[in-house]
Amino acid sequence: MALLLPPLFLLLWAFAAQADVTIQPDFDLEKFAGSWHLMAGASDCPIFQSMKNLMTTSVAIIRPLPNGDMTFLTGYPLQEECKPIEIHFKKTEQPGRFVIDGKQEMRVMETDYSEVAYLYTFKESEGEPSSTTVQVLTRNPELTPEILEKFKAYYHSVGLSDDMMAILPKSDVCFRALSG
Repeated sequence: MALLLPPLFLLLWAFAAQADVTIQPDFDLEKFAGSWHLMAGASDCPIFQSMKNLMTTSVAIIRPLPNGDMTFLTGYPLQEECKPIEIHFKKTEQPGRFVIDGKQEMRVMETDYSEVAYLYTFKESEGEPSSTTVQVLTRNPELTPEILEKFKAYYHSVGLSDDMMAILPKSDVCFRALSG
C-alpha cells in the first residue's frame, strides 16, 4: 500500500494543478484566429525534451469552425522542409478551452489577440506518461523580456522548471510553407 501512495499523490497533484490553470476571460476565437509564431515552449514531454535542442520557431495558423471548434495548423521544421500537422480541437463549455478525444486539453491561458498568446496543453494517453506543455506564441517573430518573464511565470505555475524550457532559434521555413 505504501508503494501506491507516491503515484497516487502525483496523480492528484497533476489534476489539482490542471484545475488551477487560468483561461483567458471572455475568450474570442474569431479575434484569436490567424497566424502566430511559436517562439518558445516548456514541457515535461519526453519527445519535446529529446528534440528541444533541434527545434526552431514554427508557425500556427488558427481557423475557427462554424460550430465553435478550431483547426490548429502547425509545422515541424526539419532542416529545410516543413512537415505540416493539422489538429482539430473541439470546443468545450468554457470558451478558450479545447479538447481532442478527451485525451488532450488545450487552454488559451492569456492573449491580447494582437501580440502574444500563452497556451497550456495537458496530454494523457493510456500506457504513456501524461505531459504538460506551455507555449508562447507571438504575431511577430520577436520575444520581449516582458513576454519571456510572463512565460516563465506561467510554466512555473504548472510545475515545469527552467531546464524544461526552450527558446527556439528563428526560422521562417514553416512560415513560408504554411502562410504562402
